[in-house]
Amino acid sequence: MAKALGQSSDLSGKVGLITYAQTKYGTVAYLRKKVTKIPRRSERQMEIRTQWVNLGAIYRQFNKTLKKAFEGLGNQMSVYNAFVQANINVVKVYISKQEKLNGGSVLAPYMITRGSMPSIVMTKNGSDVLVTDLSLGNLVITEATTVAQFSAAVIANNEDYVNGDQLTFFYGVQLVDAVTGVPRAKITGYKVVLDTQDGTALWNMVSALGFSSVQGSGGMVNGYCLGMNSVITNGAAAWVHSREDASGNLTVSTQFLYVDSTILASYQDESAFGSSAASYGGINTSAVYLDPKSYAAVIAGAAGGGVSPSGGGSETPSGGGSGTNTNGSNTTNSVAAPTFSGETQFTESTQVTMSGPAGASIFYTVDGSTPTDQSLEYEEPITLSATTTVKAIAIKDGVSSAVTSRTYSKVEGGDDEPGGDDH
Repeated sequence: MAKALGQSSDLSGKVGLITYAQTKYGTVAYLRKKVTKIPRRSERQMEIRTQWVNLGAIYRQFNKTLKKAFEGLGNQMSVYNAFVQANINVVKVYISKQEKLNGGSVLAPYMITRGSMPSIVMTKNGSDVLVTDLSLGNLVITEATTVAQFSAAVIANNEDYVNGDQLTFFYGVQLVDAVTGVPRAKITGYKVVLDTQDGTALWNMVSALGFSSVQGSGGMVNGYCLGMNSVITNGAAAWVHSREDASGNLTVSTQFLYVDSTILASYQDESAFGSSAASYGGINTSAVYLDPKSYAAVIAGAAGGGVSPSGGGSETPSGGGSGTNTNGSNTTNSVAAPTFSGETQFTESTQVTMSGPAGASIFYTVDGSTPTDQSLEYEEPITLSATTTVKAIAIKDGVSSAVTSRTYSKVEGGDDEPGGDDH
């Protein structure tokens, strides 16, 4: 309860722990009780939360060029979520909330594509230049080399390459802001479609940075191979092989970014995790996983009433924590279910915004499963690029709401290959 300290001059508002209020008796000052904020995330939750920041930042750097980069996703998972799933707890990188708000990102050896085609192997040769296992035979690429000549060399000297295939080269630069010290990454893509009849100069289509003839590939091939034209320093690179069949299905090679960075290690250690965790409110070291008071509502929400994905963009709250129990009467400590907004039918992508009760945390899934407090925590609008059913709950003071479910449907169309011109 607030304690009146006495009267003051005509003031209103808050100063520190003191609130000034105008009453019919004049200005009254109240001393508010200082409340110690208890961190709401366990260490496991914070591990996920702090890694998620950099994953999202790096994914955005690809600027939609990774559409269809992960084969076999179906309708329940977007490429973004497949990217996060493939890399979280595999390559751990932590940046703080302040660095995120300032556009921070750190290049890391993330998986950027996953598919059924053979991977392009990358290594450094004796001159410390990054090269691939793609043989070019005797072809020495110059300014006069055409796409046709390059295509003929790739197809003749390597299995699994045919006319119409695409080679994409992604190159990332790692910078550090000289004023703020915030790490910033920039990624650029270059692509060429193999065509043995195309007389266009190759370097008019792509950059010599990733499309050069290099001798010496660590014994992988004889003669010349495809590689970079300079030593990679504080950067990242990867080549991707993709193919579209007559039905429009895209197959890709599985590739990881090759990273050479002087700052990466400093964002992967315990100190980086601690700083990042602190910026997001700290870790609740007293959280007990088996404590029924903390998880009973979540379990009840998952078991009661079931979850029915809805079509046509409607929201469907379900479960046992929405304020109505199974016999229809109102519960006492109810938490309202989250609400969604965003276009429910789209051709390229849509952004989903979630909102919930004041002071509640929202957790969501995009794979059809029922969300719990171990699911992804909502912090900012999420981008969907495939038909996806989003489910979410709100949790406040250990009490879970019902599950809200909404399906966002994609109307297929457009060129979705990695590195495509329309991205």
